[in-house]
Amino acid sequence: MDSLYYEDVAAWAEKQVALLRSHQWAQLDIEHIAEEIEDMNVSHRHQLAHRMAILLAHMLQWKYQPDRRGKSCLNTMRTQRDAIAKLFKKMPSLRKLLEDAECDEEVWRDAVDIAGRETNLVDLPKDREWPFEVVLKADYLPAQGPKIAP
Repeated sequence: MDSLYYEDVAAWAEKQVALLRSHQWAQLDIEHIAEEIEDMNVSHRHQLAHRMAILLAHMLQWKYQPDRRGKSCLNTMRTQRDAIAKLFKKMPSLRKLLEDAECDEEVWRDAVDIAGRETNLVDLPKDREWPFEVVLKADYLPAQGPKIAP
């Protein structure tokens, strides 16, 4: 086991890359390499869930506070949709996460929590209002109301 991993993970990673590229298989820190790859995957999953929660929170704000609709909210929704699209382009397998019931519930709870804290809205829906495929459409806005030019 490589103590450098515990002292400076960035230096450790550089060393592992050099060992890989020079085909020095016996010197690789396999356990920590596997751990880092696993952590990276978890990190991407968390990033997707967080971006979905922010997107849904702003959709809730858009729907339940029509008098406060503005470009900032639209820009946040656009930014989150763009970032999610980039994640899916780079890692298409992340899409299946949106089919996971536990993730679905967690993302919605986080979205309701974010929207509630940012707006003081109460009694927001307990269940997700829009299918993910609709939420991710670039031009979708919940509820009819005045549109603000992007």
